[in-house]
Amino acid sequence: MKKTITSALALFIGLGAAQAEDFNLDALIEAAKSEPPLTVYDSTGKITEMADAFSAKYGLKAEGIKSKATAQLETVIREVQSGNVQTDVSFISDVPAAIGQLLPGGFAESWVPPDLAADIAPVAQNPLLIVSSPNILAYSTALFDKCPITNIWQLTDADWKGKVSMQDPLGKPSYTDWFNQMRSHADDKVAAAYEAHYGKKLETTYGSATEAFVAALAANSPLLTDSDSAAAEAVAAPGQTEPFIGLVSAAKFRDNEGAGFTLGLCSGVDPIIGFSSGTVGLIVKGTDSPNAAKLFVHYALTAEGIAPQAADGKVSSNKSVGLPADEPSGIAAHLDEVLAYDPSTGLEDWESRQDWQDFWRLAYAR
Repeated sequence: MKKTITSALALFIGLGAAQAEDFNLDALIEAAKSEPPLTVYDSTGKITEMADAFSAKYGLKAEGIKSKATAQLETVIREVQSGNVQTDVSFISDVPAAIGQLLPGGFAESWVPPDLAADIAPVAQNPLLIVSSPNILAYSTALFDKCPITNIWQLTDADWKGKVSMQDPLGKPSYTDWFNQMRSHADDKVAAAYEAHYGKKLETTYGSATEAFVAALAANSPLLTDSDSAAAEAVAAPGQTEPFIGLVSAAKFRDNEGAGFTLGLCSGVDPIIGFSSGTVGLIVKGTDSPNAAKLFVHYALTAEGIAPQAADGKVSSNKSVGLPADEPSGIAAHLDEVLAYDPSTGLEDWESRQDWQDFWRLAYAR
């Protein structure tokens, strides 16, 4: 099975390379100008700024609408089934759902701009990831001179009981996806980190080191929140005197200037300082603006197009596009310490969500 998938992916990449010679951006722009206005959904409000800039650049009308991933799923499926497609492009921050529902159901398609394919890692092309959003361990620079932990297993120790803030995995699928990604792609590193911290090999009745870690973390009564903002507030809001470690979006570091927070990035934590979740760019099946939709996907993969999101620490899948020097979290220098989202196990992430939620529910100490 793996050999078949690998061969198919190689063929896909080869076709993309061949098509790069025939791709004509100017022709795509001209074709887009004859199509109806574009509607683009994303889970971030920055999509309105992106759509406005796109409209100004190309002389096309595009509307950006902020919508949660679950709402996008429902909208796209309903519109395609009814034959009344109003959504043209869906930037959906739930890659497993896209892989498990939208793509196999024929509700949307993934398109990789041929002229940019060489700068996009193969693993980020099928489906096409627009950006990755780092969720990273953070501490308060007002309470500590440096990150107070050096190993993720410390978060399961008595010293940090009730002092880890994070979104509730029962309400935030990207956290159960993180668990599954860690088990699929970094379980050996989690086991090695245990041995480095405790000076002995991990012995567990669980099926993996990741499960042992997740169970221990849940049993240590982390402070569960319903938003990144609340998790960040517990760590570094003005006047906070209680020491917390938080797992928060890199975008929350903008509150250091905007709201007087004192968030500091935890670097050098064994084996990872956090994880990234992806946003996949899909063109809705049946759109009456297919060329404009492709043009918007192309635009979002350029430095100019993704700039509003890059300012929040979201990393473009286009390797030639970096983060701005003044991005608040400083994550650009530590991306190799983040568990990058790997769509190759996205279907397993999707299918195992309920299992991980049940696992967390049973292990969590209230």
